[in-house]
Amino acid sequence: MGINPFIKSAAPPLPTRPYTLRLVNTGQEFRVEPEDLPTHEEGHVGSVLSILLHHGVELDHTCGGVCACSTCHVYVRSGIESTNEPIEEEEDQLDFAPALEDDSRLACQCVPDGSQTIEVEIPAWTRNEVSEEH
Repeated sequence: MGINPFIKSAAPPLPTRPYTLRLVNTGQEFRVEPEDLPTHEEGHVGSVLSILLHHGVELDHTCGGVCACSTCHVYVRSGIESTNEPIEEEEDQLDFAPALEDDSRLACQCVPDGSQTIEVEIPAWTRNEVSEEH
């Protein structure tokens, strides 16, 4: 679990109920149990990033999931109201994400509360892919 020492905000609350995280890109669905959250992955415990990585979904996260880049940018297509509010540092990093939309979040910071199914879409390209010379 990555922690940014420069961010003083408390970690977001963990989910209290089981829920489903659906990956729009592939149609995969993952059942998330609050008592069995992955803790060895990067990002906040219970974050979309940690859940996707735990299930073998590759999602770029150059900073290690500590809210210091925008490479884990995702769209929360459904259920965004059941996630924690973005902190100022997340909003600052999202300014660097390509193709920003109203439902954009950093997967390392986005923690659903379990009250509904979450549908997430990984953008077709990330900032790293755009900035690397090919």
